[in-house]
This record gives sequence, C-alpha cells and structure tokens, in this order.
Amino acid sequence: MNKEGKLIVISGPSGAGKGTVLGELLDSHEEFVCSVSATTRAPRPGDVDGVNYFFISKEDFVSQIEQNGFLEYAVYNNNFYGTPRKFVEEKLASGKNVILEIEVQGALQIKKLFPGAIFIFITPESFEVLSQRLRSRGTESEEVVEKRLAIAKKEAPNALLYDYIIVNRQGEIKKAAEEIYACVLAENLKPLANRDVIATYFE
Repeated sequence: MNKEGKLIVISGPSGAGKGTVLGELLDSHEEFVCSVSATTRAPRPGDVDGVNYFFISKEDFVSQIEQNGFLEYAVYNNNFYGTPRKFVEEKLASGKNVILEIEVQGALQIKKLFPGAIFIFITPESFEVLSQRLRSRGTESEEVVEKRLAIAKKEAPNALLYDYIIVNRQGEIKKAAEEIYACVLAENLKPLANRDVIATYFE
C-alpha cells in the first residue's frame, strides 16, 4: 500500500519564477505532481487550458464553490482562483507529493484544512529584482505591473507564516528546485512522519 504523499503549498509574488522552478522540480523528480488550478482570468499568450490553468467562466466557478468542489479559492486582481478538490485527494492517496501553486489568501485557507502540509514561499532576492522581472516580461501594461507590485508589498509579511522561504536568484533555477526537494525530504525525516516505525518497537 502506498504511503500517502505530502501536500506542498507554493506561494510567492508574480514574477518570482515559481512556474519555472516547479517545472525544473517536476522534470527531476517523478514523485511530484502539480495540481492545476481553476481561474476566471483570461489566458495569457502561451497558456494551455488544463495545463497552466483550467480557464472557466465566473458562473462556472461560483457553481463549483456551491458544490464544494474546491479545497480553497481566492480573489486576486479581480479574478477567482481555486484548487479542485478531487484531483488533490486522489493523487495524495496514490502516494504522490502534490504541489499547489496558489496565492497567499488560498494558502492560509489550506493551512487551516491541512496543518501538516509544507508551506514554501518563493521570492527573488529583492523587490527591485521583482520589479525588473515583471517589466521585462512585456506581457502586461504598466498599470497591471504596478498592481502586481502593490500586491507583492502587501503580501510580503505573510511569507513569515510559511515553513520555508526559497530565494530564486537569476540563473539558479536548478538550485531553487533542489531546495524545494530538500524541504520535503526534511519533513519526511521528522519524528511525526515516522511514528509508525517507532511504534513497531512496542508491539
């Protein structure tokens, strides 16, 4: 029987490189899988439905909320984002480590539901670098960039509520990915994660 997988919650400001780091992790370690979130925002160039997000209407999103179809959901920059419940529960039961890449609002909801989850905040080395990365993407207007930077400043103190903070420096994607792996390995070595082994001493 498979040992249940770990739930890993990844957050960080837009522009921190979360998707790139997670792509590196998934390529290197097959025991990890990313949950695909649902969102009401419009797809960006290159986005693929069912891969980057499930792109759905606001009406469909509200309907799924009413049916308890999400583990968590949040409103970010005037759009809904949510984590489909069924996928996560099935993958954890099969022994996979499930990664949720979600906003801080949603992460705090998950913390109440899954206190044993691993919470990791990914950030560039400074706010200045974050600003440069967002502007260099060239995919959004200056107004949208400014909104994202304002949100990042507002949410930054919440990083201290996470278990780990990983600094994703330029050119160090592989290092950041391996640091996520190291966080999960450390959690798997904690006494509570191995209480069944110790229990065999008293049978």
